[in-house]
Amino acid sequence: MYDNVQVDLQEIVDEIARVLDASATLEDRSLQMLAYAAQSGDIDAVRRESILRRRATDEVRAYFEGYGIASAAGPVRIPADEGLGVLARVCVPLRHRGVTYGYLWLLDSGVLGDERLAQVTPMVDRAAAALAREARSRQDLGERLRDLLSADPELRASARLDPAGPVAAIAVQSAPGQVAPLWTLPRGVLADPGDPLTAVLAPAAQAEAVASRVLGMYGTAAGIGGVRDDPGEAWRSWREATLALRVAQRVPRFAPVARWDGLGVHRLLARLPGTELADLAAEAAALDGELARTVETYLDRGGHVGETAARLGVHRQTLYYRLAKAERVTGLDLADGEDRLVLHLGLKAAELLAGPAPRGLRAPGRS
Repeated sequence: MYDNVQVDLQEIVDEIARVLDASATLEDRSLQMLAYAAQSGDIDAVRRESILRRRATDEVRAYFEGYGIASAAGPVRIPADEGLGVLARVCVPLRHRGVTYGYLWLLDSGVLGDERLAQVTPMVDRAAAALAREARSRQDLGERLRDLLSADPELRASARLDPAGPVAAIAVQSAPGQVAPLWTLPRGVLADPGDPLTAVLAPAAQAEAVASRVLGMYGTAAGIGGVRDDPGEAWRSWREATLALRVAQRVPRFAPVARWDGLGVHRLLARLPGTELADLAAEAAALDGELARTVETYLDRGGHVGETAARLGVHRQTLYYRLAKAERVTGLDLADGEDRLVLHLGLKAAELLAGPAPRGLRAPGRS
């Protein structure tokens, strides 16, 4: 269905541009580009960036929404602003049964009067109806995907979805108010776009590309769960994806997309509640920023002095001095295997605690 919607919207915007002889674009209500006709005449930086980036910036969105486009029942005329480099345009809300689903944008040199705009009313209505149908389908698909990813076996059994395996689940932290239309995703990918967390189920071979694509459209971080040959086990991959997302949000070297299979010891730490992470982190609490980085690098390099000194860009004697100081302030012996393990885990736990708090990290099953 989503391929058909996209084709329909492209045909509509092409026809509108032909009838009005005007540069036209069609965007969803978050100002993400859905379709655009060949541009003619002058275009401004806003139009150019919107086409290249496939969505408007937050600043542009705020500027246009300041003209009341979200609640307008009819065309909104936005004047040119030479200081901002904005050409005059007309925004036609795509409303269906009182709900705004998107916007038709027309650059206007002063010739698009009400009578001319009335010529494309049937096409505007078609576009609004198509977006409304897609929204209803997305809601229905989201419900079934939430059931498929639920830990409840009865809900999974009732999901009535049969994605081709093997599959991997993806959890994407959404930017506030940003939701991508499903038809922008590759065939065979199931998604439940939401705020603040989007659930995605993709063929395993496409998981990384899909995660990067969704992230680039409207996300801030993503986690990819382990591959499951049986789609019925996708809920386990989803649980891993949310934990991987937690790591991606908090540990810079895993950002912005963290794969569960590549997290190493963070697979264990990400499962721990905050209180237990805090207990572990307390073992390294006596180390300040420089000492903590020195000791963690040393332990990450398996205690290899030469590699650690080179990585830190310090002399070996400086490294020995810092390690000795770390032993004094922690009371731990870096020559002792258990002490090294405790300190290493403590530093990793502190890293998970220090980052921004995760938002909405829960499975999409029903409460």
